[in-house]
Amino acid sequence: MAGKALSLLPPLLLAAAGLAGLLLLCVPTRDIREPPALKYGIVLDAGSSHTSMFIYKWPADKENDTGIVGQHSSCDAQGGGISSYADNPSGAGQSLVECLNQALRDVPKERHAGTPLYLGATAGMRLLNLTSPEASANVLAAVTQTLTQYPFDFRGARILSGQDEGVFGWVTANYLLENFIKYGWVGRWFRPRKGTLGAMDLGGASTQITFETTSPTEDPANEVQLRLYGQRYRVYTHSFLCYGRDQVLRRLLARALQTHGSHPCWPRGYSTHVMLWDVYESPCTAAQRPQAFNRSTRVSLAGSSDPALCRSLVSQLFNSSSCHFSRCSFNGVFQPPVAGKFIAFSAFFYTMDFLRTVMGLPVATLQQLEGAVVTLCNQTWSELQARAPDDRARLPDYCAGAMFVQQLLSRGYGFDERSFGGVTFQKKAGDTAVGWALGYMLNLTNLIPADPPGLRKGTDFSSWVVLLLLFAAMLLAAFALLLHQARSTKSASTI
Repeated sequence: MAGKALSLLPPLLLAAAGLAGLLLLCVPTRDIREPPALKYGIVLDAGSSHTSMFIYKWPADKENDTGIVGQHSSCDAQGGGISSYADNPSGAGQSLVECLNQALRDVPKERHAGTPLYLGATAGMRLLNLTSPEASANVLAAVTQTLTQYPFDFRGARILSGQDEGVFGWVTANYLLENFIKYGWVGRWFRPRKGTLGAMDLGGASTQITFETTSPTEDPANEVQLRLYGQRYRVYTHSFLCYGRDQVLRRLLARALQTHGSHPCWPRGYSTHVMLWDVYESPCTAAQRPQAFNRSTRVSLAGSSDPALCRSLVSQLFNSSSCHFSRCSFNGVFQPPVAGKFIAFSAFFYTMDFLRTVMGLPVATLQQLEGAVVTLCNQTWSELQARAPDDRARLPDYCAGAMFVQQLLSRGYGFDERSFGGVTFQKKAGDTAVGWALGYMLNLTNLIPADPPGLRKGTDFSSWVVLLLLFAAMLLAAFALLLHQARSTKSASTI
């Protein structure tokens, strides 16, 4: 009997191998071949305070799908944002050279010519374009001259609208979190039931809120309709210019200079000399600019660590006295009630991260956030320096920034305890930074199709045919061996 069992083993193993091969063909797989070549894309995010470069990558044979474009590398350019070079446009182009040289190294040389390169400028350049269109055009011309000297496929430098910034940030977040479409184990793309999440971005000169809404918005200027993977999305979005962190700090400083003998949001024990032109040169402080003042005048200002006065100063930024719609956020801007989950990134994340990690304070609820801000704003200069000795340059402004974030979320956007519980503060999703840059590139390179993708195969059709024939031959050989073995066994028993 043992001999018979052993004699049946080879054909059984061959049949098992054939069946296993067929089963493997039926199971969806990303790709069982050698890793395909990669494609690359470069986006320069020219923000108001600095410029960041993001290099993205994706398999060359897998365009028009989701969950496949990821961040390859990044670089922060030295110096300020390109808008700060209004009086020296060539300096704007020169500020990008170090990051562009890194891109030459990070992207394989044979891929340089086919790698799209984009520059998108945001609120800093929007402000410059308001005050001096000529200076804005000169800066864009200077960066264009620099970018065209590199071997990439340069596709233009432009100023994004606030609506663009908000919508592309929303697309990035939901793309990375696979909220539009997801690849299932059954071998097909499917639409997750969890829906999309809202996106909140806090930059240096503007802030954006964007989320999906079921009903038409009362102000058409705040509505964008998208078609992604066969699904239509009605999205509410609004960008508040001059409500970015840096411009808010400047506006608060202007108010403190005019109404207080000290700055209530600065820590007690801290003082500095302020040049008036640095405060009033921005369009965001134009309403507070004195009719006549010496541009080179410096005044001394000290902090007082007064949370109540700081809150009063910040709350004046939000005008809720006038609304011509059924409901508004602030400054007469229509906004539907916030609904669903949100992701908050950029300066939202950095502010909350400081409260959590440096201050060691809980911020899981609005009440906890309000308490954490009061605790922070009560700190003296020496106490703050002891907590974060390597962050002296930014330390004086953390109280004002945190107070603004707390007031913007609760007073401005209308988050309550329940809806605030659905807000996640994140810098990245996986290994990719959350921001408008990826959504911008996905749109311009058509990596998100309007129509839904069909069945996803792991291998080419020709490979499937060869594999099927191979496994079919294995199965036939196995059955032939089994049949031959059975006949031999029967003959032996007859004898």
